[in-house]
Amino acid sequence: MHRPELLDTAPIPNGGELRLFREGPHFAIKIAGGGELMHSRTHGSEDKLAEITCTRVASRPQPRVLIGGLGMGFTLAAALKHLGPTAEVVVAELVPGVVEWNRGPLGEHAGNPLQDSRAKVHVGDVAGVLKTEREAFDAILLDVDNGPQGLTHKSNDWLYSPAGLDASMAALRSGGVLAIWSAGPDPMFTIRLKKAKFLVEEVPVRAHGNKGARHLIWLAKKR
Repeated sequence: MHRPELLDTAPIPNGGELRLFREGPHFAIKIAGGGELMHSRTHGSEDKLAEITCTRVASRPQPRVLIGGLGMGFTLAAALKHLGPTAEVVVAELVPGVVEWNRGPLGEHAGNPLQDSRAKVHVGDVAGVLKTEREAFDAILLDVDNGPQGLTHKSNDWLYSPAGLDASMAALRSGGVLAIWSAGPDPMFTIRLKKAKFLVEEVPVRAHGNKGARHLIWLAKKR
């Protein structure tokens, strides 16, 4: 068992702090005063989020995908893996330090996806992108916080509100897919998605292959 070594800290805009730890060959990101948000050892559900979404839009001409939350880069890496050479993947990350970690010690674990020419980084809140783009994306992947119940940033709650879902709907192209990762189920959020006029599918996934914690992915398709 490796003792966690604090490598760096990164302030969260408008309050809070993220902390990067090394644990032997692996890394963990934790929130100050709270628990672990992500670990480089368990990213199966993040990989699945990108796989099941991007394979549905990969055949479109020049598909454009928006990812909310860079994390450890695994969702971005998986999206690039399942999209062709004409695709563009925009990843919005609120915390500048997380981008720097992915350009540094974290990058190798995910295969350095930020070095891919198809990847574009927007340093800022993904909500800002959703509020300004119209019919711009074939898929939107929200890997922000722990799902509809935010932990790191209170403004994340807007993404899962009726107003936020309406903005996602407007930012999607016809037949586009909004995919949302969550640490667990939330029946009320499923109802909210349906009220927002999405066609909704719930996909249970595991944190690490066929084992580990059980997570949930909502696939919400624009009619």
